[in-house]
Amino acid sequence: MTTKRDKGSAISRVLEIIELVSNAEAPLSPADIAHGLDIPKPSVHRLLAQLKQDGFLQMNLRGLWEPGNRLYQLSMGVWHADRFKTSRQAIMQRLADAVQETCGISIPNGLEMVYYDRVQANWPLQIYLPEGSHTPVWCTSSGKLYLASLSKAKRQTVLASLPIKAMTRNTITDLDALNAELDRIAKTGIGTDDEEFIDGMVACSVPIKDGRGKLVACLYVHAPKLRLSLDGLLAFAPQLRQAAADLSRLDDTEI
Repeated sequence: MTTKRDKGSAISRVLEIIELVSNAEAPLSPADIAHGLDIPKPSVHRLLAQLKQDGFLQMNLRGLWEPGNRLYQLSMGVWHADRFKTSRQAIMQRLADAVQETCGISIPNGLEMVYYDRVQANWPLQIYLPEGSHTPVWCTSSGKLYLASLSKAKRQTVLASLPIKAMTRNTITDLDALNAELDRIAKTGIGTDDEEFIDGMVACSVPIKDGRGKLVACLYVHAPKLRLSLDGLLAFAPQLRQAAADLSRLDDTEI
């Protein structure tokens, strides 16, 4: 008969596995998990099978483990909780008031970025990208910033999987040119989109990092080019970075 202590131990192991896989820079093997958490391999395989069945983790084509859709939805639920959303909205509202343009937060989701929180500027002319929008990573400021944050090996793996195509006349589709652009972004720490995703729209973004300095989300600002040039948007980089730092501290203290 399973004791109360045994149940607690099993639950702790499941949570530790989820935490390890979620925080890993790359998908993990069962051996990586067993070694990292000092859990017997048979137990790791059993728990991974259960987590896969429940949708919290998934196995890629190489037999390595990564977060699953249910875990992603769980993290979205936490980020959307009223307690945290109110604090984030206050920070973004201050940024939108300073820049006088729409700002928001996007999160990497596989080969896309998801817009899930935003504050809209009060202008008649708007570019409407509602919460929940899925956007490509190769031609958006947030997506390129995310790609630039990856290790070179991981970046190349992701780029090889992308259906890179021209979204506008400015979209960078040549891999060498795109890699050069990502190297530049990695050095500056700010992603840019000069009418690469939508004609007539410019955007820039900065990373929101966790306590270990890892990018967990991107804070972006976008505007119609008729109203503000990319250089004009980049002039607000200090305000963007300050807001991202405030959001990072918020995540450390409240989530």
